[in-house]
Amino acid sequence: MKPKTIFWLTVFAVSMGFFESAIVIYLREIIYPNGFAFPLQPVERRLATTEILREAFSLLMLLSVGILTGKSTTTRFAYFLYSFAVWDIFYYIFLKILINWPESLITMDILFLLPVTWVGPVIAPIILSFLMILLALLILYFSARNEHVHLKAHELVMLITGSVIIIISFTQDYIRFIISHYSAADIWSLQAKDILKLSVQYYPENFYWPIFIVGFVFILIGIGLFTKRNILLIKDRLQ
Repeated sequence: MKPKTIFWLTVFAVSMGFFESAIVIYLREIIYPNGFAFPLQPVERRLATTEILREAFSLLMLLSVGILTGKSTTTRFAYFLYSFAVWDIFYYIFLKILINWPESLITMDILFLLPVTWVGPVIAPIILSFLMILLALLILYFSARNEHVHLKAHELVMLITGSVIIIISFTQDYIRFIISHYSAADIWSLQAKDILKLSVQYYPENFYWPIFIVGFVFILIGIGLFTKRNILLIKDRLQ
């Protein structure tokens, strides 16, 4: 783990966070001139499609940086996690500086749009971002001492399971809203315009903190298992 690499990766992620916040500010001026609030305002289909594609390409940018920076699959994953987390944290920092939003860490926000709308309090993705930074730095730290560092299957299972559970906590309220209006069979036949029309009626009622916490614990256990195993490997090498 080279400090110079981390420094410039941080510069890139912070800069990308500013661009992200700037775009959101422009969008809010267009769609929410009186300030962002639920329920959502109607959005022209082309604009909605562009926003979804922008999110997809943002992930591709971060993934590309990880691939270019890392020397192995594991370190590439670590650099991707690190840049993603820093980007997300500074996105909210710049929004707070520029437009004094969010009002608090429990303010509800639209977090993601793929494959469905993710909604949660601002503090939730920030917590996850710090957890991602922790895992990324641990991977890079151990990789600097052992180039063959990787995540074992049981560690991956814990991390992936925790991630899926957390995604459920972000999407469950929106899915509940959709299902309350359409049957499971009807959803498959819905067109994009039908979903957009219904989405403007959505108002988040709950964030499922118990589900989020369970997912958080799974990820924390996965990080703990990875850390313990690699500490023992280092001790064995020193003996």
